[in-house]
Amino acid sequence: MPATPQSRARTRAFARVIGPFVLVVPLIIAVRLPAMGDLDFFALPIVVWQFGALLLVSGLMIIAHHQYWSSGPAIAISLFGWFLALRGLALLAIPDVMARGVTASMTMVPVAQAGFAALAAVGAWLTFVGYLARAYAPAPTPAR
Repeated sequence: MPATPQSRARTRAFARVIGPFVLVVPLIIAVRLPAMGDLDFFALPIVVWQFGALLLVSGLMIIAHHQYWSSGPAIAISLFGWFLALRGLALLAIPDVMARGVTASMTMVPVAQAGFAALAAVGAWLTFVGYLARAYAPAPTPAR
């Protein structure tokens, strides 16, 4: 289904929030990852549960309000919502498996850094879409 003005406006609004977040957070993680090895996120089960619940509700909010698959940015935003929801569900349901995955990834820090840098590039792209891209800008109102 082709994008409507409403779906483009919603994609742009979501890109304005998700883009800068996905640009900044993964970029900081990519830079600080070697020093984050001592950070034991899984030490307190309540913290893991709270973050799982937060990720799940954030993902569900995106899923509920942005199920558009008509363009690259729309697909990226919709997939991001599904990723958050599934990751939150995994943190709630199988935290031990998630902890083993984190531990395994710390043995491949350069690969993990490259992955976070790639995510930051997606964030930069969504930030561009949200704030600068003309294709998603509202149509000008005709003068009277």
